[in-house]
Amino acid sequence: EKGPEPRVAEGMSALLNFQSFLTCVLLFICTSTYLKSQRPSMFREKKPGLFSLVYKGAVIGTRLSPWVSASCLLMAAWTLFF
Repeated sequence: EKGPEPRVAEGMSALLNFQSFLTCVLLFICTSTYLKSQRPSMFREKKPGLFSLVYKGAVIGTRLSPWVSASCLLMAAWTLFF
């Protein structure tokens, strides 16, 4: 007699689903830009590790803010209606 079969995950990871991956990237860029505006002393280019990655996300959010905001609006519409 066999035991119960193991469950298979029905959903995908956020890194394997392209829409979820884009949502995570947009949220990371927006959060980094917001944190930079609130605490600018925390962001230095020469810090290693995670802070350097957050700094780069903040720079992308600052320099490409019209494109990032348009992408956020498109992603919100796509999530709500499709």
